Amino acid sequence: MNTVASNQVENYPDIERLIQFDFVRATEGAALTVYRWLGRGDKEKADAAASDAIRGMFDLMDIRGEVVIGEGIKDKAPGIFKGEKLGKWTPHAPLYDIAVDPIDGTTNVSKGTGSSLSVIAAAAPEPGVECALLDIPCFYVMKLAYGPQVKNYIRSLGVDCLKLTSPVDELLPIIARGLRKRLTDLVVCVLDRPRHERLIAEIRSMGCALRLIGDGDVTAAMLPSLPGGSIDVYIGIGGAPEAVLAAAAIKCLGGEIQIRLWPKDESERQYLIEQGWGDRLDQIFYTDDLAKGGNIIFCATAITDCPGIPGVRFTDKYAITTSLLMRAKNRTIRKIETYHNLNYKTIRLRSEKGEKFVSMPKSEAFL
Repeated sequence: MNTVASNQVENYPDIERLIQFDFVRATEGAALTVYRWLGRGDKEKADAAASDAIRGMFDLMDIRGEVVIGEGIKDKAPGIFKGEKLGKWTPHAPLYDIAVDPIDGTTNVSKGTGSSLSVIAAAAPEPGVECALLDIPCFYVMKLAYGPQVKNYIRSLGVDCLKLTSPVDELLPIIARGLRKRLTDLVVCVLDRPRHERLIAEIRSMGCALRLIGDGDVTAAMLPSLPGGSIDVYIGIGGAPEAVLAAAAIKCLGGEIQIRLWPKDESERQYLIEQGWGDRLDQIFYTDDLAKGGNIIFCATAITDCPGIPGVRFTDKYAITTSLLMRAKNRTIRKIETYHNLNYKTIRLRSEKGEKFVSMPKSEAFL
């Protein structure tokens, strides 16, 4: 980049306008690369393929990105890791904290089932903010996510009446009132895990509509905040990195997520204390604690069908992807359907240090 162009970018008042679609290209590339692993039972190879495509796209981007929240730690899968540098890192390029999950729902991809996404959140720290996306050194957290209507209702009451730590039979009636719904019409989403057996029983006893999911709780946590979302509230224990990714999306949508650390055993509790988190074990973190400031971009491309977001599809000539792109600054929500011409479409892979054509999956080639 020449000096004039560099200064123009550095002084541009809304740099996200220039680069936001490059983040989408990264998740699109991941989704298209992963598709050939759909249903093949090897989530690690799928994760590696998605990571390769995301790294390849970032190699073309003139930013200084540092991964503050990566994946691959919890289940020791291949992935993009904390501390990794992404982008060209030229002197005048903008700085970004990056949170990434190349595949939210790796098990779903390995089984060929729905609700899997490639997700990236990027945040430029504002003055005085050391890190715009909070790195939580805990595998799991308790989560409660709800939309703008409920958030505004709580504010109108002028009291802090909705707390993650409250019993479910106190939480859900408040959320129902905020949405002007009967309790029996409230749609509650929970990860289908043995640890949620009691929670599921309590929700059912209250007569609420229950949606159990097997994986992919970034999608589930942001759905209550999406216009026309199919659930009203997400609750339960899930991954900490996914909570911060969801918080970035929810920040762009005007909703709210509350979390609290959930150490899975005494060993992890002691680790958190050693890491300086002892006085925050019982703290409730809100959206603004997890995703700070207004310079936040969130994008996601569906690999397999998610609620309201179709997965990758192939025709005789095109690969079709559907993505969400959102910004906290103006809360614009873009739903992008892209037709990639298979005669021309290439994806840059870091492993090959170059472009590779997108090929139709063998199962589709003979249709």
